[in-house]
Amino acid sequence: MNFLAHVYLSGQSDGILVGNFIGDSVKGKKYLEFPPEIQQGILIHRQIDSFTDNHPVVRECARHFSVPYGRYAGIVTDVVFDHFLAKYWGNWHAETLPAFVRRVHAILFSNFGHLPAEVKRFLPFFVAHRRLESYACLDGISETLSIMGKRTTLPDEADQAMRVLYEEFFQIKAAFDLFFPELIAFVEQSFGLTLKQPVIHRLSADDVVA
Repeated sequence: MNFLAHVYLSGQSDGILVGNFIGDSVKGKKYLEFPPEIQQGILIHRQIDSFTDNHPVVRECARHFSVPYGRYAGIVTDVVFDHFLAKYWGNWHAETLPAFVRRVHAILFSNFGHLPAEVKRFLPFFVAHRRLESYACLDGISETLSIMGKRTTLPDEADQAMRVLYEEFFQIKAAFDLFFPELIAFVEQSFGLTLKQPVIHRLSADDVVA
């Protein structure tokens, strides 16, 4: 999963949220250099990624992006799934997305000294552009994939990814709606976390392409 899903799947612990956010930037046993709760968040991040990468629904969904992304299709699926989480946020969390994002930003900056150098470099831009909220719009997903295509090993094929997403929007969303409750249950049962979900979980009336 991508950034929004990871911080969402952190329960009420600031330390776990920080660890879950920085998980991709902490390799091997480097996690032992962090405070205990951040260590736990990093390990939870790794378990979330493993559960996601090996889930048959996610594997099938990634095939939509196999051309031109090849072995990177799963990364694109993670980003696209963050779109559905952000766009239909009210179905998954009792707090509004802007309020949640403000709280996440405050937690990250209050723990700035614990962040890896890589995260310290991109966090001000990430916050200034309200990247977590931008996932709710397809333009935000396109921009994210474009940035990743220029700064990482991900192929720079954002336009093709967006064509696929437009054409297969409802099929990919159906895969997300099937998978994400299972991921929530996995996190809550495996790590004893309680996620702040709405009292009533229902589909949004504006269930259309943004």
